[in-house]
Amino acid sequence: MPLYDYRCRSCDERFEVRLGLDEARPTVSCPAGHTDTVRLFSPVAITGRAGGGAPARVAPPAPVAGCGGACACRPG
Repeated sequence: MPLYDYRCRSCDERFEVRLGLDEARPTVSCPAGHTDTVRLFSPVAITGRAGGGAPARVAPPAPVAGCGGACACRPG
């Protein structure tokens, strides 16, 4: 169940509420009982790599004979 951050407009209390995904916009009361609350934006910090492993090693492309670029390949 996701955890949402709320702030009470009456007493300025900040609190968290755990709600199911089907409860997108319920009426939420603060711990003091006020119902004038607003849901806060909570950014998510994601770090690392998908899969968690080391990056895959990719072989460089084979040089083209005499390409004329700065890659140091030599014509045959």
